[in-house]
Amino acid sequence: MIIGIPKETTDQEFRVGITPAGVTSLVQQGHRILIEKSAGVGSGISDTNYSDEGAEMVSNPSIIFSSSDLVVKVKEVQASEWNLLHPNLTTLSFLSLGSNLALAEALIKNKVTAVAYETIEMKDGSLPILKPMSALTGRLAVDAASHYLKSSQGGSGKLLSGIEGVAPVDILILGAGVAGFNAAELALNMGAHVTVLSRGKPRLTKLRDRLKNHKALEIGVASYDSITRAVKTADVVIGAVRDAGGAVPNLVSRTMVRSMQNGSVIVDACIDQGGCIETSRKTTLSDPVYIEEGVTHYCVRNMPGSVPRSATESLCHATLPYIHSIAKNGLNTAAKNDEAVHLGINTLNGRMVNKSVAEALGLEVY
Repeated sequence: MIIGIPKETTDQEFRVGITPAGVTSLVQQGHRILIEKSAGVGSGISDTNYSDEGAEMVSNPSIIFSSSDLVVKVKEVQASEWNLLHPNLTTLSFLSLGSNLALAEALIKNKVTAVAYETIEMKDGSLPILKPMSALTGRLAVDAASHYLKSSQGGSGKLLSGIEGVAPVDILILGAGVAGFNAAELALNMGAHVTVLSRGKPRLTKLRDRLKNHKALEIGVASYDSITRAVKTADVVIGAVRDAGGAVPNLVSRTMVRSMQNGSVIVDACIDQGGCIETSRKTTLSDPVYIEEGVTHYCVRNMPGSVPRSATESLCHATLPYIHSIAKNGLNTAAKNDEAVHLGINTLNGRMVNKSVAEALGLEVY
């Protein structure tokens, strides 16, 4: 199989879809690997690192798309790349399709088969490719909040990490999944007081147990009243809710945001699925924040892209087994052999086949 790795075009996205070790293993199995020149530079991987392992370096991204059976990316195909889509093409990447009707229409129009990392799901409900990126996102959310609380950044001037004689910063985390857990763990270790609200009691219990019932941790079931009370007293609100393929619910209203102290910080880490906060709108790593209702909002869709070396190594470790399976067997056979791969397929030859995504977009599923 011919596998193409284009350079990412999302703002400040320096991750890359494969590592040199991944190239080695695929070339040894007889596959051709086409990589756009300088695709890995932002992750500390030179073109020579790739070519020495047998990859073919290509200058023009259009050649990557037109010549490859499988295009492996990190982020979804951007609007500037839609003209490169064509029938019989299979893409493997994060998609967040449930909040992007325009992309869905482009994939359907061009009869593309698109496999989404975030909907590859194991029998126990875990998301093996999303998990490492969610872990990074949770930790980066706390890092961003700490930075934007500083008065020099327009924040309230509070130190997120604890210090003797000072009341701890209050952090509200919405969601008790991987991102929520990692955000809570880091914030607690830094000395903050953390409240985690989630719709799922089992996840809350698991989170509490894993954090050894930390004395600065409070957990509770997410409801309108509990969220309203917690938002009002929070110095930081982190949205870490996720829906498998679809769009996340709006949990925090503008009125709730207005009740927060000026200089507080919101990090909507689920903005790639539309966000869970009414005042959230997508930002970029080049222009990451804005102020709404006196509160700093950080709503970057590709937060792990700010640490591309760590993120690329972690992501490619998770994706490589699936790339191998698809390359060896073809997508249809790989999907028959592995239900997780089957669940990863969002569009098949231009037909919408993922129920959650279809429902979020108001489209028919085939």
